[in-house]
Amino acid sequence: MENLVQYVENTAVAQKEFPKFGAGDTITVYYEIKEGEKTRTQFFKGVVIQVKGSGSTETFTIRKMSGTIGVERIFPMNMPALQKIEVNKRGKVRRSRIFYFRSLTGKKARIKEIRN
Repeated sequence: MENLVQYVENTAVAQKEFPKFGAGDTITVYYEIKEGEKTRTQFFKGVVIQVKGSGSTETFTIRKMSGTIGVERIFPMNMPALQKIEVNKRGKVRRSRIFYFRSLTGKKARIKEIRN
């Protein structure tokens, strides 16, 4: 049964190629917004808090600061409106889900960058 589900996911859902990223990375997500009959591209730049799921059910959560308010958004990887993902910085964290990042402010909220 599991193989059948994976087969349907692989054949029915068109997979887009995105760069590999994980928790602690700073990424920019470009996605399409429809307003009436017009469409426009909007971007959301922030730190990846978690990557969850696998296959067609994979999602990732991004957090950014908008003024003094933290804004989080969950994106499915196979969302049709998703256009591209850019990895701006690779971050060094010791966990795969960095929920503690929500409570940090100021200099403590910095994530050490991995230089390539």
